[in-house]
Amino acid sequence: MRKLLTDMARTLAPPREDRHGPLPPLMLALTVVTGLVDAVSYLALGRVFVANMTGNVVFLGFALAGAEGLSAPASVVSMAAFLAGALAGGRLANRFTAHRGRLLALATALQTVLVAAAAVVVGLSRDGVSGEVRYALIMLLGLAMGLQNAVARRLGVPDLTTTVLTLTLTGLAADSAPAGGPGPRPGRRILSVLAMFLGALGGAVLLAHAGLLPVLVLAAALLVVVSAVTRRLSAPGVPWAGPGA
Repeated sequence: MRKLLTDMARTLAPPREDRHGPLPPLMLALTVVTGLVDAVSYLALGRVFVANMTGNVVFLGFALAGAEGLSAPASVVSMAAFLAGALAGGRLANRFTAHRGRLLALATALQTVLVAAAAVVVGLSRDGVSGEVRYALIMLLGLAMGLQNAVARRLGVPDLTTTVLTLTLTGLAADSAPAGGPGPRPGRRILSVLAMFLGALGGAVLLAHAGLLPVLVLAAALLVVVSAVTRRLSAPGVPWAGPGA
């Protein structure tokens, strides 16, 4: 494991002139986690999102209008948990604002605890995902994704919010040469969309063939890797880790 982390750290080690260093690939990994987690929430927890709050607001409106198959309480709980996680992420970001590497390492470690706790809840549940178990999972995963979103916002890597793709897709079209835009390199935006897609696809396939627990274990494992690699790369004084780098 130690050798694996060392090899990954060398692969991700940035050129000196790269102001964001290894953050882009690490945040792409978090985008995959988002796809996995939202596959769990939507497909296994009853048509609710824990990362995509735009969807929850819309679902809440639909549910209050009497649409079938939607739960207003589930959407409200998810949004409340997400806001609590974002609040915690904001406080964490303010405390570690001087070092983006330490901020990401600690935030993903906390996320790992929350997602692992969700996996434990699933493992201990004998009655499936219903009632209190469902809401416990929504709360734990909503906290984790709110925390991730707040920290990603503070890290400030363009086009890599890790949870929202609307502006990313808009930028791909609006900034393109056919639209009269500057036509910047779209690579990071395309990778962000692909990462979310692969996470959602992988989560859906695992849910269908292996169940809920393996998806949560995979999400937690990715978070462990991101946290460990970030910590290994966050040597004192590295240029990319500074505030507003």
